[in-house]
Amino acid sequence: MGTELVVTTDRVQKFFDDLEAQKAILSTSTKLFTTLSKHFNSLQDSLSQKSQSLESKIQSLESRSRETLESLDLRETSIPERESAAAARIEEQKAAALAEFEKSISGNLDLPETLKSFSRKMDPQGLLKFIVSKRKESISLRTELVQAIAEAVDPPKLVLDALEGFLDSKAKKIGVTDKRWACGLLVQALFPEGRSNSCEKGPEFSRSMVERAARIADTWKAQMVGDSNGGGGTLGAAEAVMFVQMVIGFRLKEKFSEEFFRKLVMEHAARRDMAKLAGALEFGEKMGDVIDELVKNGKEIEAVYFASETGLTERFPPVSLLKSYLRNSKKNATTILRNGNNSLAATEESSTLELNSIKAIIKCVEDHKLESEFSLDSLRKRATHLEKAKAERKKSSAASSRSHNNNNKRAYGGGVGGGGGGGGRGVGSSSFRPAKAAKFSNAYPSFNRRNPNPPPQHSPATRYSGPYNYPSQSVYDGPTAASYGSTYGVPHAQSPAALPPQHFSLSGDNMAAGGFRSSGAYGGQTSYGPYDYTNAAPPSYQPPSYPQ
Repeated sequence: MGTELVVTTDRVQKFFDDLEAQKAILSTSTKLFTTLSKHFNSLQDSLSQKSQSLESKIQSLESRSRETLESLDLRETSIPERESAAAARIEEQKAAALAEFEKSISGNLDLPETLKSFSRKMDPQGLLKFIVSKRKESISLRTELVQAIAEAVDPPKLVLDALEGFLDSKAKKIGVTDKRWACGLLVQALFPEGRSNSCEKGPEFSRSMVERAARIADTWKAQMVGDSNGGGGTLGAAEAVMFVQMVIGFRLKEKFSEEFFRKLVMEHAARRDMAKLAGALEFGEKMGDVIDELVKNGKEIEAVYFASETGLTERFPPVSLLKSYLRNSKKNATTILRNGNNSLAATEESSTLELNSIKAIIKCVEDHKLESEFSLDSLRKRATHLEKAKAERKKSSAASSRSHNNNNKRAYGGGVGGGGGGGGRGVGSSSFRPAKAAKFSNAYPSFNRRNPNPPPQHSPATRYSGPYNYPSQSVYDGPTAASYGSTYGVPHAQSPAALPPQHFSLSGDNMAAGGFRSSGAYGGQTSYGPYDYTNAAPPSYQPPSYPQ
């Protein structure tokens, strides 16, 4: 008997749905297991690496500890020897200082001995005065001061005493410029170039000396803030460099904010020393922002120096910066010339700007040895052309000024001769006393006054009142119509044609056909006869007409 199995569709569908659910759970579990396995494997690898790194650090620490202990043992064993050497050095310096006090400084001592003498005496004021008196020998001073400072019993104390004196003088505004320069040399001598960088081991100072330097730096900064707020003082680039050198040398960088140093560096970036000091200040990644700001402010030359000193030449290519600076300088020079309507002053200013820019580029290229990447031939030719043009303008201006002065002197001399009335005392004399200026109320300014104001002109004929070269006469400058009018008592006329003919006594043997002396000698007193302005020949020289 067969059994009939009835399988409904719903039960089969439910079975397959259960299978799909189990499959999804199994897949999810597999993925979760894989993820957890990878995570634990990565943790195990990380722990292994950290364990190895920790072991290497422990080994390195142990090695350094052994080296440090050995060094301490060596220093401990060398203490007696070092003490005896220091005591001997102190006694030697003490004896040298006492000997310097006993003898007087004579004028025969040379520069190095005098510097050492003041250093041994620990006399900062005397040393500063002597340095200022030898300012013309600055190159020798920079060289000799390093050795002279080393002769002092306490070199940092000597320099700090000098700095305190400088700050006192700055507060009193007495002798600031000379002391600033001299103190700058002393700071450079105490921290020679290459030793102020914090990456290199510089001289060690006692805690009391560092604390004193910190107090001086605080006072100095307060004065800087007062100067920047209009306190009446001035903070030059040399003083800013000196301050940064002292801060780096005494390791006081942490006492001031990074923004303070950044502002100081940006303000005085034109100083070449500031680029080197900026590297010692360790701005880090912010140095790129400093160079970016320099470029935006049109200081591409300074940006090249900063990039070279801080190793950022790949980010700021020097050649690209120099080309940009050259383009901007040419553009600025053209703008100055155009705004000045090509006047002489605008030409001079434009030429000076372009010449200074070219010289700065040449110096920068030579300093960084970029001749192979940036050709200087065309710039040198351009600089030579600008210098020649400037020299020609200067020569032309000087010649024009001398000619103008000579014309004025000759015109003044001619007026005196005409006013002499042909007297025999002045004839043939090469030197004569000029007549005093007319004391009439309507007298015009004399010719010896510089840049006289011309009288008002109402007729073109008044232009004939200037100096002339007449056809039959040697080069001679006659007086103006205004001078004749005021000298001989004739009322002033606005046009020479309005003047009545003047008759003066003159011997006939000295007269030529033109009615005046044929000799035309400058030394003789020349007196004019009747002259008809209406029939005068055109003058050979036209003086420049003044603006009406």
